[in-house]
Amino acid sequence: QVHIVESGGGGVQAGGSLRLSCLASGITFNVNVIGWYRQVPGKQLEFLAQISSGGITDYSDSVKGRFTISRDAKNTVYLQMSSLTVEDTAKYFCNVAGIWKKDSYWGEGIQVTVSS
Repeated sequence: QVHIVESGGGGVQAGGSLRLSCLASGITFNVNVIGWYRQVPGKQLEFLAQISSGGITDYSDSVKGRFTISRDAKNTVYLQMSSLTVEDTAKYFCNVAGIWKKDSYWGEGIQVTVSS
């Protein structure tokens, strides 16, 4: 069974840094892209960053220059976050996807809380 696990969340002071990890197991399809998203209760899910199987990265304007997505294995991805602000407070999710819609899996999410 596919299992996506996020880790590294928690509380952090504004201006500080935090690194999230996404570990995927049980993958039976060829991974096309792994991405990070976040959501605040009552608001839309927000795309943050993604990295393709070829190592190509993409970032949203809200995190460009502050967040860095990277990998150390095919299905192990990290999100290094710096210069955090209270607006970064949200639940962060990892998504692992193939080329077809049916091949898309989410982790349960992990809370990040930034205090001033």
